[in-house]
Amino acid sequence: MALRKYKPVTAGTRWRIGNAYAEITTDKPEKSLLEPIKGTGGRNVQGRRAMRYIGGGNKQMYRIIDFKRNKKDIAGTVKSIEYDPNRTAFIALIFYKDGEKRYILAPQGLAVGATIVSGDNVAPEVGNALLLKNMPLGTVVHNIELQPGRGGALARSAGTYAQLNAKEEKYCVLKMPSGELRKVLSTCMATVGTISNSDHALQSMGKAGRNRWKGIRPRTRGVAMNPVDHPMGGGEGKSSGGHPRSRTGKYAKGLKTRKEKGSDKLIIQRKNGKKL
Repeated sequence: MALRKYKPVTAGTRWRIGNAYAEITTDKPEKSLLEPIKGTGGRNVQGRRAMRYIGGGNKQMYRIIDFKRNKKDIAGTVKSIEYDPNRTAFIALIFYKDGEKRYILAPQGLAVGATIVSGDNVAPEVGNALLLKNMPLGTVVHNIELQPGRGGALARSAGTYAQLNAKEEKYCVLKMPSGELRKVLSTCMATVGTISNSDHALQSMGKAGRNRWKGIRPRTRGVAMNPVDHPMGGGEGKSSGGHPRSRTGKYAKGLKTRKEKGSDKLIIQRKNGKKL
């Protein structure tokens, strides 16, 4: 992926670092795979504001993505690599031999004209989806299922991937993008390769208006509020606000916020290096 640094012809382009979209091959999506998105403006079913700092933005259409990759043993050809406004990664339009069209998450290096296939025991090549137990150790994967047949849930954002570290009888050990070591059922599907658009995090908006186009409104700092509005508000002059905390009083730093889950027993090592 390539980034584009803009010349400072305006105040908004002075600090802007955008995507060059070198991999994108078309700007017209497949109409049969589009669904409308109704903007909420942060309002609930009663019309009352449930989330702050949401509103406005350009209208978008949702691209229906095939996370399950359940079209087994039928080869498909990459027709185009496209931009998706609903996610950080690029997507690829696949034409299958039986005439069906589907969108998938585009891995890095997948080009127009390439052939991909999904199945229980297909070749572990970029873009192919297969069972974890049939992949060689060290394989880099994305769009990983947590439950067989439910569709990919892990490693789906731009530039992310997991690595297959070990195999056991029932489980495979994956090193997650966070560094966490986790067991995943060996009968789960995953796609080979790294997600595209790896330099997404290096982009700079350049101006506040670009966030307004995305439907993000200006966010008020807690220390700028009154004590009635935020625990960090109030004080004479520019006071520090005390210990960083949320609007409801929960500590923002140093306090564990992760709830206990049934799948915690499958975590071998957390991202901070601690073992459970």
